[in-house]
Amino acid sequence: MTPANELTATEAAARIRAGELTSEQLVRACLARIEAREPEVQAWQYLDAEHALAQARAADAVQRDGKGTGALHGVPVGIKDIIDTADMPTENGSPMFRGRRTNHDAACVAALRDAGAIILGKTVTTELANTFPGKTRNPHNLAHTPGGSSSGSAAGVADCHMPLALGTQTGGSVIRPASFCGIYALKPTLGLISRTGVLLQSHTLDTVGVYARSVEDLGLITDCLSARDPADAVSYPRSRGSLLATLREEPPAAPRFAFLQTPAWSHAPEAAQRAIRELVAGLGERCREEALPPPFDRIIELHRAVMGAEDLHYYGRFLADTPQLLSANLRDRLEGVRDVTAQQYIAALNAREVINADLDALLGRYDAILCLSSAGPAPAGLESTGAPIFNGLWTYLGVPCVTLPRLTVDGLPMGVQLVGMRGDEGRLLRTARWLDRELSR
Repeated sequence: MTPANELTATEAAARIRAGELTSEQLVRACLARIEAREPEVQAWQYLDAEHALAQARAADAVQRDGKGTGALHGVPVGIKDIIDTADMPTENGSPMFRGRRTNHDAACVAALRDAGAIILGKTVTTELANTFPGKTRNPHNLAHTPGGSSSGSAAGVADCHMPLALGTQTGGSVIRPASFCGIYALKPTLGLISRTGVLLQSHTLDTVGVYARSVEDLGLITDCLSARDPADAVSYPRSRGSLLATLREEPPAAPRFAFLQTPAWSHAPEAAQRAIRELVAGLGERCREEALPPPFDRIIELHRAVMGAEDLHYYGRFLADTPQLLSANLRDRLEGVRDVTAQQYIAALNAREVINADLDALLGRYDAILCLSSAGPAPAGLESTGAPIFNGLWTYLGVPCVTLPRLTVDGLPMGVQLVGMRGDEGRLLRTARWLDRELSR
């Protein structure tokens, strides 16, 4: 029988509902795995085993009493340490926030609790969810980066510390770590999941995303998190239809994919290019290579302009007031984007809808865009978190992205990225499930 900590969230939730597994048993199995592996992987910033077990016992008591339970009842979830939790510190990966506590949960954490989830602990983030690495290592090879900025969340799910975790993405901070760590992830449409109570560094880019070990799990947790939040300016009204139910449906026809090299293609090593081309070739007529017209060819610099200007707006006060508490890496990065002019920033914002119109037209002919999830597998060394160049362009456009752990390069995992139309996570996840099954045969 599969050890409890290795179950997917869908499997674990079903067993708990059926009375075949208790939340306490599941949490104990996760804690045992953490105890065994944390000294090497170092995925956790804050973990209180007794508090986690107390939550699990309370969940089991609710079930024994026959009270209503949510979709994630008794299932542990890791929370990136830039997301507020009322019962745990939120330190944002920075000495400026050491010991910081709030008396409220972020909206996404509150939604998880409403669904019955156990908030297991806070996972390591890079400094202020930016580029300076944290302590976490890649569980597939401890000498390699797990990616960032959601490093602990990705590594923890990959190493079976918990079945689910939250991350955030401004450049490539959800999809890239999942690619490096060999797991599934969804960066949804901008605004699908509330950012209230999450450290903000870019109001037009920051997106809460999810990690799991199956496509079904991505739908399960996103269903629990998707809700209109008037407190978040980019949150939008949406149907309360079930993503999990939609992705379990068979597509009306075999999906069609548009393969895009993207302007980041030259940054991928030959082995990564060869791996994705072999996958594309294996799909035959179901996948055709396409291209998007200008200004898509400038999308990397457009993302840089938006992220740079907004990062400097939100983090510039730290650079001015407490520069000694910032890493040299982050100080240099913030100083380096001072050259972004107001004209460049506004032009980059305006170009977004032009590109999205072309993207919508392309996705009107295909079920998803297929491309690399990262510029190769996880690089050796812990001095950086790898390049987000295959991700920032999609974050800039606000479109949903899924990564599937279906490539191997140089003995390490690497993801296949699927990109869908804004607001259409159901179709994207259904397509991802189809492709995941196809590639596993």
